Amino acid sequence: MKLTLYDTIALRCSRVVTTGYSTSFSLGIRTLAVRHRPAIYAIYGFVRLADEIVDTFFGHRQREILDRFRLDTVEAISERVSPNPVLHSFQWAVNTYNIDREFIEAFLYSMEMDLEQRNHDRQSYSRYIYGSAEAVGLMCLRVFCHDDPVRFDSLREPARLLGSAFQKVNFLRDMKSDYQDRGRIYFPGVDFNNFTSADKKQIEEDIAGDFRASLAGIRKLDRGSRRGVYLAYSYYMALFAKIRNTRPDEVTGRRFRISNGRKLLILFRVTLDDLLGLI
Repeated sequence: MKLTLYDTIALRCSRVVTTGYSTSFSLGIRTLAVRHRPAIYAIYGFVRLADEIVDTFFGHRQREILDRFRLDTVEAISERVSPNPVLHSFQWAVNTYNIDREFIEAFLYSMEMDLEQRNHDRQSYSRYIYGSAEAVGLMCLRVFCHDDPVRFDSLREPARLLGSAFQKVNFLRDMKSDYQDRGRIYFPGVDFNNFTSADKKQIEEDIAGDFRASLAGIRKLDRGSRRGVYLAYSYYMALFAKIRNTRPDEVTGRRFRISNGRKLLILFRVTLDDLLGLI
């Protein structure tokens, strides 16, 4: 289907949102095949808007805003149009690539949890991670495997595990701000004020297992998506390694990041590995 001028402008808006919020994901998307990029920008733009509602709209009626955002999303997908350019680009991606509504509902439910839940048990933790990260990975996998449903089914579990690993690393990276700015502790049974080496080691072993299991799935992606996903994997592995090499009190005391220079080195290495067939 040929894009209208408004479609093109809406997709451009989602790209601006993505590049404005995340250099890592922006670089990763730019290594995808050109045909994949608009839909992935559209998905990230949608996710970013919802995340902002629950993470930064303090002092405003967050519940009402999120409920309205949910209704606007449903209407945009149904009507195939929205005056909100980011939602318009998202509905385009959903309708073009037949993205499962269940993934969208799971994501929005996790955003709703952030408005109410400050501590998690094992069940709510798993449900939150599924909606906030695994379901988003599955939306992207729908784009990558649009013409190959068999491949989608075979890669569904590795995609979930990769999203899970990314989210758990984010929890560690943002542990200080999540607790001090938003009053949240995501890890079940963990006391922010008494975060022990045993707590940290158990979480890290769980994350390492997710990363190991997801790598085989990345290698089975087609050439148009493999490099970009592997690049995101490599960024997060570098961030994870940095966190693993710090004490528990450092994890609760600051936010971790990978420098732009290091990101460029990772990009160079991943590109070379892909060209040499080493991924």
